[in-house]
Amino acid sequence: MPNLSPAQRWFSLVELVVGSAMVIAHNVYHVIPNEVPILFVMGLISLRLRDGGWTAMGLRWPVSWRRTILFALATAALRILLSTLVVDPLTARFWPPAIAPSGTDQITGHVMVALRWLGIVWTFAAFGEEIGYRGYLLNRAADVGGRSKAAYWAGVLVVAVLFGYGHYYKGPSGMVDSGMAGLLLGGAYVLSGRNLWVCILAHGFIDTFGVTAAFFGWDS
Repeated sequence: MPNLSPAQRWFSLVELVVGSAMVIAHNVYHVIPNEVPILFVMGLISLRLRDGGWTAMGLRWPVSWRRTILFALATAALRILLSTLVVDPLTARFWPPAIAPSGTDQITGHVMVALRWLGIVWTFAAFGEEIGYRGYLLNRAADVGGRSKAAYWAGVLVVAVLFGYGHYYKGPSGMVDSGMAGLLLGGAYVLSGRNLWVCILAHGFIDTFGVTAAFFGWDS
């Protein structure tokens, strides 16, 4: 693991602060366009120029696709179970239920609408959010701490909070639930040896379950 100079660490802090400001500016104050495409592009450019390539974020061919898929499935299952059995009952004591994304109420029984949403979750959410949040911001947060193990886990926590704010429209319950999802996805990223495919696939599996549940009316 290469050592980072103080200048590199400070530059990473600047990138992290700018990225965080974009998350808040769009989701809380609505003063800039959606942050996901911006972070996506910034991350790809930054990691290409500063780290030599996109493999630095874990976007490389996995040693084992089977292990990668199983890890992603386990992460997705844990996220769904924790949301259903722990987070939702707990947040229901304090706040109204999470607000669903606009338009998902039209999925029930409509095949073409469901397929359109599957396209969105596998591109914008699975690839876009994971490259922007886990691939980019988490690594820049870890840079600030010198890329130590503790720095990566601190990055998981910081980016999970940002991910919660990235779903501000869902209300307090939804932000807590999304923050929990960010913790699990970030944890999976670190535990898998920074294999970003685990996060991309897990995110896609989670949202595919949500679309499927909406289509069949299981969430009503």
